[in-house]
This record gives sequence, structure tokens and C-alpha cells, in this order.
Amino acid sequence: MKLIDTLRYSKSHEWVEALDDGNVRIGLTDFAQSELGDLVFVNLPEVGDEVVCGESFADVESVKAVSDVFSPVTGVVKEVNEELLDSPEMINEDPYGAWFIVVEEITEHEDLLDAEAYEAHCEEEKH
Repeated sequence: MKLIDTLRYSKSHEWVEALDDGNVRIGLTDFAQSELGDLVFVNLPEVGDEVVCGESFADVESVKAVSDVFSPVTGVVKEVNEELLDSPEMINEDPYGAWFIVVEEITEHEDLLDAEAYEAHCEEEKH
């Protein structure tokens, strides 16, 4: 399982990258994509939509099942990665390059884990 030390992680397996302008970029972790299997479809929100901490903002469909993607922050969608709509397999190929959304006007966020704590969380889930 690949992790990046500069990112923060949610217990629901999303990664969060703090951007210089105070916004955040959100995607699915390597652990999540490997558990889901080959992704064949992504449903994303629209720019301007509100996302709420702990609630689903997108879903991904694999050959196994449809799974929700949860927002680790409350805010407004500033940008959507439209490339994923045509190429959902990018998430499997490069989960940390294939971001879903950029969120601005953040008013709330969950307690995010550093890479070490997230790795321990994933180990617990496997058992």
C-alpha cells in the first residue's frame, strides 16, 4: 500500500491535500482502490455544489460493486477532475494523481490521520 507523508487521510479512505490557497484536493487512497478492484465508472458533483463532512459527494463503480466516496470536509466544490469521467481507471493506475475535487470555503473537517496512523487503521480493518 502506497502512502504519501504530506497528505492526510480519512477513516473512510479518502486522501486530502492542503493547497497553498487554503483549499483542499480530495481523492481515493491506494488502499481503497485496491479493495474496490477495477473502476469502470465515476459519478462526480458539479462545481458550486456543497459537500458536507462525513457525507457522500461521489460514487465509484467497480466490477464488484458501487461505493460512495465521502467528503472529509464541509465546503464548496471549486473544481472537478473531468478526466475521471472518461477514464475512471486513472484511479487504479495513480490514486494520488487522480484527484476527484478541489474544495474551497471550508467550514468544517473531520480529524484526519497522518500516513502512519492511516496505515495502522487499514491494518486493523483487514483483521
